[in-house]
Amino acid sequence: MFSSLLAASYASSLGEADVSSVLWIVLAIVVALILITVFLRFVPLGLWITSLAAGVHVSISSLIGMRLRRIQPKRLVEPLIKARKAGLDITLPKLETHYLAGGNVDRVINALIAAQRSNIEMPFEKASAIDLAGRDVLQAVQMSVTPKVIETPVVAAIAKDGIELRAKARVTVRTNIERLVGGAGEETIIARVGEGIVTTVGSSETHKQVLENPDLISRTVLNKGLDAGTAYEILSIDIADVDVGRNVGAQLQMDQAQADLHIAQARAEERRAMAVAREQEMKAAVQEMRAHVVEAEADVPKALAAALREGKLGVMEYYHMKNVIADTEMRDGIAKAATPTSSSADTGHPKK
Repeated sequence: MFSSLLAASYASSLGEADVSSVLWIVLAIVVALILITVFLRFVPLGLWITSLAAGVHVSISSLIGMRLRRIQPKRLVEPLIKARKAGLDITLPKLETHYLAGGNVDRVINALIAAQRSNIEMPFEKASAIDLAGRDVLQAVQMSVTPKVIETPVVAAIAKDGIELRAKARVTVRTNIERLVGGAGEETIIARVGEGIVTTVGSSETHKQVLENPDLISRTVLNKGLDAGTAYEILSIDIADVDVGRNVGAQLQMDQAQADLHIAQARAEERRAMAVAREQEMKAAVQEMRAHVVEAEADVPKALAAALREGKLGVMEYYHMKNVIADTEMRDGIAKAATPTSSSADTGHPKK
């Protein structure tokens, strides 16, 4: 806008030749500004100057190539400068390959510098593999220098005497760089230590043995080699706390006794039901026999009459039989009258 106004102001006072010259000059300035803007867009000139000042040669073509590959040059050049200043032999193509694979270049360089300062042998390929595996390679190097303490949750175990013990342990571990890729993590360490605590307490005769010697758990667990196949090396296992819990053995015995009582009651009820059933069967059989006796007694008069008619029974025999029956009924009546009632038997006095 300013250039157009300037050209218009000069056009009124100058000739056509001068006007065309000014327009060409303005056009050249605009084109130059556009080219400079495009150049600075694709070429991070400030980053290139920084690398030269740090003594790290990064060509302009490499910076342009990173721009074309949609890589932020700052994320590669600054870690490269840091690595070269630390004395690491790292090239830009390695960093670019790791970045394109999805790795964290800055964290890998920091881990390599920390490993070099700690005299830990770690090539760039191993560090990049650890980073691409999803592990924090910088934290792994730091844990190799400064061991980490892992506190397990409360583990409940029962001794042979039935007493429950609740133990908590602190496991001091150090990263094993060689097994970091493909090795198990902290969860496996915690699970194995918990298993060792349960095994040690469960094999003790009494809970007092564990309370008197807590280091028994530590020795047993360490001898099992629980760090095999993990990314850590166990340095020590310390029992932080041991508490006495429930008397599980007594509770189980009480539950068993209660269950036995229920079983005995059920069997007694079954026997009572069978006895009642047998009693009912006997009563039914007695009733049936009585019915047969009554039926037979009803046929006695008929049989006597037939015997008298046929002359098989004499008159005197008949009256003698009647006398015997009467005598028997009299004796039964006297016996019933002499038998005390239940109330008389309780008080000791005969019923009036």
